[in-house]
Amino acid sequence: MNTRLLLLPALVATLVSPGHAVVPPSVQHVVVYHEPGRFGGWPANNGVWVWGDEIAVGFSRNWFKDNPDEHSIDRTKPGVTSLARSKDGGLTWSIEDHPELSRDDVQRLTEPIDFTQPGFALRVRDRVFFVSRDRGRQWAGPYAFPDFNLGNVLTSRTDYLVQGRDDCLLFLSVKDERVQAGIQDRAFCARTTDGGRTFTFQGWMTGEPLNVRAVMPATVRSADGGLVSLLRRRYDPKTDFRNDINWIDAYGSKDDGRTWGFLARIAYTDTALHNGNPPSLVRLPDSRLAAVYGVRAKPFGIRARVSADHGKSWGPEFFLRDDARTWDIGYCRSVVRADGRIVTIYYYATAAHYENHIAATIWSPPRG
Repeated sequence: MNTRLLLLPALVATLVSPGHAVVPPSVQHVVVYHEPGRFGGWPANNGVWVWGDEIAVGFSRNWFKDNPDEHSIDRTKPGVTSLARSKDGGLTWSIEDHPELSRDDVQRLTEPIDFTQPGFALRVRDRVFFVSRDRGRQWAGPYAFPDFNLGNVLTSRTDYLVQGRDDCLLFLSVKDERVQAGIQDRAFCARTTDGGRTFTFQGWMTGEPLNVRAVMPATVRSADGGLVSLLRRRYDPKTDFRNDINWIDAYGSKDDGRTWGFLARIAYTDTALHNGNPPSLVRLPDSRLAAVYGVRAKPFGIRARVSADHGKSWGPEFFLRDDARTWDIGYCRSVVRADGRIVTIYYYATAAHYENHIAATIWSPPRG
């Protein structure tokens, strides 16, 4: 087994609970969506898009039912897929419901997609995708991905890089029974060069050992021309009791996603058996990379790290906030607004806003 997996739970607990908090200057928290009796969650399962200072982020809007051990959702009532939209760089937000993003009636793509059109947005859900040409106000689809001859169901979320009018890289995932974890996924890169009419398999994003979960990639093209992707990882050691380990790794590719190599371990995200958290990743105007993620270990909150060498090494962990009342938080998505500041959006719950809600943190990582 790869030595990176040989970790004692006590060591993991130490790594996710540092002795002191490093807080970056000029951090501003904003409530994006909070409604008494409702549960807002999981931006990372939906997607985020930015056009200058206009930001749209997807999230799930359900009914709240307090449950300290599970997600606080009333599963007897229907939920809806919603978008929060800001036109001022994340300071104020409006809410739109988009039930069409939950449709399963696959459509035929009749015209190629222009990935470079000004209002373009793409949203991925498992084996299908949706397309908007007006900044997420209207969505066409769902359109189906092929099975890539992988022999199993796709479990993908939204992560893509536009390369040209007809050319787009997508970072997807598929169920893989070889994964030794409660949820079994393996991430891969795909590509279309004909506007979404056909897709080809580029390469697996992680290699041996194959029994470690790899899912929910967050990918950027770094200043050196390569790809850097952060991946959600999980491994469940075989013991007489549940004992899963959750963390985030960075991987890189120099050939547009055909082959990938391990770069660095970013963080451990859970010590309480709550399935960890996915990463978000952005490239800053000065070419640094910023990783942001939720931590489901006390103190529950949102943390970040920065790389100045294209993902090979990462600086100290920043605490963006650590005031969550529960482990049920995170699933960050981040964008860089026009002035270079980062807007990180996630779901959260505090004593002041008890129900799980959508929040944003506007911040800039310090230099040096």
